[in-house]
Amino acid sequence: MMRKTCLGFGLSLILSLTLSLPVLAQNPAITYAFDGTFEDATFSVESAILDAGLVIDYVSHTGEMLERTGQDLGSDVRIFDAADIFLFCSAVVSRRVMEADPMNVAHCPYSIFVADRAGEVMIGYRRYPDGIMQQVQALLDSLVQDALGD
Repeated sequence: MMRKTCLGFGLSLILSLTLSLPVLAQNPAITYAFDGTFEDATFSVESAILDAGLVIDYVSHTGEMLERTGQDLGSDVRIFDAADIFLFCSAVVSRRVMEADPMNVAHCPYSIFVADRAGEVMIGYRRYPDGIMQQVQALLDSLVQDALGD
């Protein structure tokens, strides 16, 4: 009897953990609502990055690309009204995290996105692994908080 109970518990545990994995995978980003327009949000993010003494390497106009390629692929689904991704690096934080593990280069450059979905503007960034990469996540959160005016 004990063996059946343990087996049943083990299967239940495995099933519940397996079912929770997609939920974790569906939340790869941390987002905050922005009270304003998409243009105001992009200006705020750009200002926060530059005010921190960082250089923006590239701004990806992802919303425009998705709209253009959707039409080319025969899709009429509008994913975003607008979406931009700001790519940049921090010499100080990058050196720190890559001295700890050179393979943290896989996480560079860092990015903050601004997206507008049906009039709901959000600012966010991807989640980073536990450990030293939490320093990157803290930097990104600080920049987003500045952009939000907090």
